[in-house]
Amino acid sequence: MIELREVSKTVMSGTEPLTILHPLSLQIPHGQFVAVVGPSGSGKSTLLGLIAGLDAPSSGSVLIDTVDITRLDEDSLARLRGEKVGFVFQFFHLIPSLTAYENVAVPMEIAGLDDARPRAERLLEEVGLTGRAHHYPSQLSGGEQQRVALARALANDPPIVLADEPTGNLDSANGRHILELLRKIHSGRGTTIVLVTHDAELAAIADARLMMRDGRVVENTLTLRSLDKLGVAASDVEGRRAEGDHSGDPRGRSTSSLDYSRDDPALVDGSTREPRP
Repeated sequence: MIELREVSKTVMSGTEPLTILHPLSLQIPHGQFVAVVGPSGSGKSTLLGLIAGLDAPSSGSVLIDTVDITRLDEDSLARLRGEKVGFVFQFFHLIPSLTAYENVAVPMEIAGLDDARPRAERLLEEVGLTGRAHHYPSQLSGGEQQRVALARALANDPPIVLADEPTGNLDSANGRHILELLRKIHSGRGTTIVLVTHDAELAAIADARLMMRDGRVVENTLTLRSLDKLGVAASDVEGRRAEGDHSGDPRGRSTSSLDYSRDDPALVDGSTREPRP
């Protein structure tokens, strides 16, 4: 499970503090496919970076399977990410001097797995790139590079995959291919997927949706779907909200006026986490 407890992000803009993400609390149960949508600058990628531990919140806690990652040192956080989180970037971020096979094998070799080679080959087969395993990124199309990146994200069979605009740099045909692969990963592996996207077709395949605007979650269908599974009628929840009872409702408690991670390339090239005061 992914859990955020009053998580916020504020940075300095000149001499003034700028709130990127207002205090947000939510839970994403295991096996959910959640689409995070909203206009540019709404805080979507900032939220994803905080969940991944690529950035540190200004306040609050981020828990991955009950482990508070905001309290981990860099080595412990790297181990947790290697075991539990796969990340797919919009701009692929493959290592240019390594082949497709080698890019996929790297996380497994770092983890010390003995079966890295056959597993990497199986993952490339899963994303339809068996015949391109020994090609370098420069020899692959954008769609092929993103499929390699997706295979790499699955290298250590993580229970969570975070994807930041995975179809943003692809044409419609390759975008649909990535869409189908994500659907297959979710249904076949039971992987929890949190996806940032502007693509309505991609968002439509998700189990639930978080709509963000100005750093706040203004719509959260995840809450209602989770309550439905517990046998609580959505109409009852909406009735309580209409009467002014917003307990347990994360909507309106989150938010951002700038998508910080998109303006800072270092956030996707590596960790920019700094110790919290």
